[in-house]
Amino acid sequence: MKIAFVSVRGIPNNYGGFEQFAEYISVGLAKRGHDVTVYSPHYHPYQEKEYKGVKIKHMYSPEPWMGGSVGSFFYDFKCLKDALKNEHFDIIYEAGYTSIIPAYIWFNVKSLKDVIVTTNMDGLENKRSKFNGMTRKFLDWEEKMAVKHSHYLVADNMGIHDYYMEKYGKPSTFLAYGADIHDDFDAGAPGKYGLEAGKYYLLIARMEPENNVEMAIKGYLASEENKKADAKPLVVVGKMTTKHGKYLVEKYGNEKNIKFPGGIYDFKTIDSVRYYSYAYFHGHSVGGTNPSLLEAMASRCFIMAHGNQFNKAVLKDNALYYLSVEEVTSLINNIETLKKEHNDSFIEGELKDIRENYSWEHLVDQHEEYFKWLIADKGEHRLQNLK
Repeated sequence: MKIAFVSVRGIPNNYGGFEQFAEYISVGLAKRGHDVTVYSPHYHPYQEKEYKGVKIKHMYSPEPWMGGSVGSFFYDFKCLKDALKNEHFDIIYEAGYTSIIPAYIWFNVKSLKDVIVTTNMDGLENKRSKFNGMTRKFLDWEEKMAVKHSHYLVADNMGIHDYYMEKYGKPSTFLAYGADIHDDFDAGAPGKYGLEAGKYYLLIARMEPENNVEMAIKGYLASEENKKADAKPLVVVGKMTTKHGKYLVEKYGNEKNIKFPGGIYDFKTIDSVRYYSYAYFHGHSVGGTNPSLLEAMASRCFIMAHGNQFNKAVLKDNALYYLSVEEVTSLINNIETLKKEHNDSFIEGELKDIRENYSWEHLVDQHEEYFKWLIADKGEHRLQNLK
């Protein structure tokens, strides 16, 4: 099969979740003999035309000077145009819809007969509290257009799958992200940030309101833990340059037991910081299957998560849940008892789930089968139309 991954910021990954996904899946498919291309912006640090058997096609992107939110529309348009006009792909995999919709409409993607376009719908973008009302209305329209113009949809979480079926009557295929289980953790990693192994709470997220970072901070500050002389601090990891990040640092940066080390981008280091945490907060509330959650599971974290349908679809019975500041405080106040009762079963369940449902090798299998099914299903539709 000849497959393209569009709307990613290049591989090898140095950007985020979709790029990590594109790297693992594209390399895995190329190893199996498929002809795979990943589109990449011209400024990506990796400038070769091939990576581990995957073709890299660099396209000019105005994002560095125009800004990512606007520049990505132009970049995605150029990538899709090239994929449709200059290549003869069997399948174009679109990673997210927020900046590709104008191109979908311009090229009338729904009417195309010689290529299959499948869209990963990612999270519920129109629910993100960082956007104002007008932007949310625009994203709601984009969501409708993505459903209308895509040949097929992918959902990375069963909660997302159910949402599109209930709202639009449109089926989607559940295909998750992945994570690898490691055993080579660096015991010295926490010390790089002034931390002691097993003696800190951890939260890793993009600093946006819908990730409920402040809920965890407020819950921690109200807890008995925060009053102890030898308190285990709450460590909040993530780039603090967003509007919400700056707000959090300004409001809580002087709290003795709240630490903001910034982003940690070395995989071994961040996995080790996860592994040696006492407990881990995951507050994401509007996304699908978040890569950082899978990585926390693979790192054997004792997880306390925001109790929404997306997190529960992934964690099932292998985590504690909260929906308010008060519930965060209660969990922390009872953490010793809760860990004694649940720690071993939670971690055993997390690792079992990663091995069976979220390993990258398993997901390469699933995507290969999905792409084969797309081609077969397209052929079946053509036969029916001929009849």
